[in-house]
Amino acid sequence: MLSGLDPSGGAGIQADIQAITSLGCHPLPVLSCLTVQDTRNVYGAETVSPELIRQQLSCVADDAPIHAIKTGALGSAAVVDILVDFLEKHPNIPVITDPVIKAAGGGDLADDELLAAMKDRLFPLAEMITPNGIELGLLGQSDDPAEAARKLLDKGCASVLATGGHGTGIHITNTLYNHLPTPMSWDVERIGGEYHGTGCTLAAAIAAGRAQGLSARAAISQAQNYVHRTILHALEVGGGQPVPDRGILWER
Repeated sequence: MLSGLDPSGGAGIQADIQAITSLGCHPLPVLSCLTVQDTRNVYGAETVSPELIRQQLSCVADDAPIHAIKTGALGSAAVVDILVDFLEKHPNIPVITDPVIKAAGGGDLADDELLAAMKDRLFPLAEMITPNGIELGLLGQSDDPAEAARKLLDKGCASVLATGGHGTGIHITNTLYNHLPTPMSWDVERIGGEYHGTGCTLAAAIAAGRAQGLSARAAISQAQNYVHRTILHALEVGGGQPVPDRGILWER
């Protein structure tokens, strides 16, 4: 996976490592950026050297088989360029992209240049992007989720999983839009409140399922059930949002 570091341990690369490990896979973590962050918000970020990332990706790929890739906060458009170059050389690896734009507290994790690079160059290479409602509206330039998803599909996305964790109601509804006529939805009970790192956890869990050979739909179902259990056992780490307990024993 290629994600940013959250020093609170709630989101980012640590969330990815914990979720992927819990689901029975071995993570190969590459850091894209370092953040100043706690369970409340993001206060700053610094991108890791794109050349160092290029070397790490090449080194790991030469040594170990990669069965899926999950991306999170990428830090800069230059990092997207490095990632796109790598993906073009490894076109058969399923890529699950969590288009991290803002922290739950409102802090920015992507500027306009990075957003444009993701939309124009990364999304067309991804098997699935997993925006929350706020991210989907920004990326698809519409407040209507179906219209926003359709715009992204028209620009080259293979599929868009619109996540419903930031919504309201008794159920969280995650909706998969692709080039089939009718979208597919999954409902899970809403526990209540906001949790730090659920988007990272969901995307990483989907990538783990794909790495194990599950279909995209089966991987989504498994990931959604896993995230639900991590929220049921959420940890009060700091003074902000609780953190999903990704260390729970997972049984398929």
